[in-house]
Amino acid sequence: MDRRYITLIAILLVVVIVGMVDLPNPPSIVNTIMGRQVEPVLGLDLRGGVQILLQPPANTTFTTQNLQDAANILENRTNALGVSEDIFQVAGGQYILAEFPGLKDPTAVIADLQQTGLLEFVDVGSTPLNVGTVIQTDNGANIDQALNGTATPESTVTTPQVENTPTATATEAGPTPTPSGTATAEPTVYHTVMTGADLTSVLVSLNNTSGSSGYVIQFTLSDHGKAVFGTFTSANVGKYLAIVLDKKVISCPVIDQAITEGSGVIQGNFTRDSANSLATILRYGSLPVSLEIAQQQVIGPTLGEDSLNRSILAGIFGFLVVALFMLIYDRLPGVVAVLAITVYGLTTFAIYKLLPVTLTLPSIAGFLLSTGSAMDANILMFERMKEELRAGRNLHQAAALGWSRAWPSIRDSNISTFITSVILFIFGSAMGASTVKGFALTLGMGIVISILTAVIVTRTFLGLALDLFKPTDRARWFGL
Repeated sequence: MDRRYITLIAILLVVVIVGMVDLPNPPSIVNTIMGRQVEPVLGLDLRGGVQILLQPPANTTFTTQNLQDAANILENRTNALGVSEDIFQVAGGQYILAEFPGLKDPTAVIADLQQTGLLEFVDVGSTPLNVGTVIQTDNGANIDQALNGTATPESTVTTPQVENTPTATATEAGPTPTPSGTATAEPTVYHTVMTGADLTSVLVSLNNTSGSSGYVIQFTLSDHGKAVFGTFTSANVGKYLAIVLDKKVISCPVIDQAITEGSGVIQGNFTRDSANSLATILRYGSLPVSLEIAQQQVIGPTLGEDSLNRSILAGIFGFLVVALFMLIYDRLPGVVAVLAITVYGLTTFAIYKLLPVTLTLPSIAGFLLSTGSAMDANILMFERMKEELRAGRNLHQAAALGWSRAWPSIRDSNISTFITSVILFIFGSAMGASTVKGFALTLGMGIVISILTAVIVTRTFLGLALDLFKPTDRARWFGL
């Protein structure tokens, strides 16, 4: 008896906690503990957004690992741009499936997805180049061919740390006509002094230069980059150094003085958004393979809201019908089962919010299927209990024997379902099927929680009910 009441108090405490988490606006203490706003995370199909299918250009040589690395870099880029809960998955070994729940204007994100992010500091000598000029460089096949996806850059850039203001800057040159040159069969090939692989931190700040406005990008270099940059700028004061992104000039400043401290500034006609976008690309390095959009689909928020409302309505009606059936068929055990399933639902939803788990229509289907498994455990136990009552056992003996004899079936069926969910999750991850992963994740979590609910909640509630009510009319209370 004492153990049952202690367990009951623990269950009620859990119910109170998860109930606070489940509220539409949880108490501030919940948000404070979690360090964020605790709310359901809805997927693309429930709140609308954009789905983009990316692929390397035709006749491009690449590997699945190239695509996986590109997906990781793109995910870091978009997260840094403030696009949360985005998903990048390699699909079929030749595509990257990108999903952006809640994204209304995909223009900026799409532009960043298509940028390879190959940064080069190029020596252009005494003649500056106009911003936007497309050039060729001599930085090796691995750099020049990266835009075509036929090779992998040497390295990527590490995540930045905020550094001090650079000790030297380069002043942006005024507009100067692009040199026409003489007509030749071969275009001019410029020398690349250094690539973005030598950047260790990138920071956007206001342009504090006298008479200037807008934003600049401050950067610091690795030890190797510091030595290379210091040597070059020392020998080329007064000449121009073009800053080139994906073979296109974004800035062409003149070198005012030697930059030997391993830091500098990229100046240009940057707005806040364009500066942040470029800084994000530079932070996370260049893509190992260039990408182009194969397909783009916009899912309106109205469609997502309609799907969500219908799912909630279906869940409510389904729960009410099942609860009514249990109450009519199992009587007192049915009441216990409804209470146990309610605890299960509150706990599961709270865990979804706390982790968080992205809820989509397939993941909701996984949750509902696991709810059915939770109810099955109760039904198995109650039916075995009825058999013991028919055999002449008293209530407590029937309850104990019913559980012990139903447990092997409950255990084996739930383990089988859990193994299936693990296999679905693994293959969904390998093949880029995010809908399969979401279904498998919520199904697997639900199975684990349902077993704990059956072992702890249902047995505790049933034992207390038998102690408190002491029913004598078994046919009436147990539906015999």
